Amino acid sequence: MKEIELKLQGKIKRLTNQTFKFDERIREGWFSAVYFLKTREIVEKYRPNNTVTMQFFQKKNAVLCGTDEVIALIKTFAKNPETLEIHSLKDGDKVKPYETVLTITGPYQNFGYLEGIIDGIFARRTSVATNVYNVVKAARKSGVQKPIIFMGDRDDHFTQQAGDGYSAFIGGSKAQATHAMSEWWGKMGMGTMPHALLQLFQGDVVEATKAYQETYPEDELTALVDYNNDVLTDSLKVARAFGDDLTGVRVDTSRTMVDQYFFRHPEVLGSFDPRGVSPELIFALRRALDKEGYQHVKIIATGGFTAERITEYEELNVPVDIYGVGSSLLKIHIGFTGDNVLLNGEHEAKAGRRYRENPRLERVE
Repeated sequence: MKEIELKLQGKIKRLTNQTFKFDERIREGWFSAVYFLKTREIVEKYRPNNTVTMQFFQKKNAVLCGTDEVIALIKTFAKNPETLEIHSLKDGDKVKPYETVLTITGPYQNFGYLEGIIDGIFARRTSVATNVYNVVKAARKSGVQKPIIFMGDRDDHFTQQAGDGYSAFIGGSKAQATHAMSEWWGKMGMGTMPHALLQLFQGDVVEATKAYQETYPEDELTALVDYNNDVLTDSLKVARAFGDDLTGVRVDTSRTMVDQYFFRHPEVLGSFDPRGVSPELIFALRRALDKEGYQHVKIIATGGFTAERITEYEELNVPVDIYGVGSSLLKIHIGFTGDNVLLNGEHEAKAGRRYRENPRLERVE
């Protein structure tokens, strides 16, 4: 138990330094709704000697994230935090609708103005963690977990990367696009080549891949093969050039494009949509690689993937080895609510709300 407490203390200190950077504007209420600030002033004047219990919940089945960050917030910016009693679930806990995830008990004026900030932390972190969890779950079939690369760096403000990356880690993604995304959980970002590299080599995928290999000889060699909109041709070019050194090929065909394969083989066209990284394109790519003995080359599929789309691909047994997912993982769809439900230990709450005791909550020392 002591070891767990020490680890939690270390994480809270790290999150405090990295997330809040001791921004005194939080303490001053700059990020709090004005009515909370007015309430704090009124309570200090008229009702200073009361103890309230505030509880937090949401309304979906979710993977909880943000608890350590919230605790860091309270410990840093609440007034006289030693007067507060906090009970919390842990990051990564699976929670049900209306399940209490956190309670704070103490003088309202010492912490109440943090309510909206706490809701916001929980909402973003839990949404991202849950989104990633659902994608990871979709990419697990027959007991085999296909890796998910978290590629959300271009889909939101860069200041969100560290927290989003940590949330993605809690949700089950351990491969992330930037160093910032991996900062809170102690790893480094990963990646191979963008289309910009191929452009600078005028679309010559072999030369671009050769330059990459010579510059980063310790990396697993993965080539991006959709730049010329001819995935099979370029994949075979790099496979023939690098043989066993080639670990994988990444397909990122735009969903507005139809790969050249289908123009060369119109007989394969049917009722399916041939645009983008379609199942039929991946099947054709796998057959082409295998036919020439490149069974070891993995296929990485990126571009517009969601949990629903991955589920569809897995049900069709599309031979994707790794999925890269971005924007769909950052949709905020889980909102949290903080309610005052006890006053001096007795029920006192708005109509329709009540104290929901949760035996899973643990006291935060």
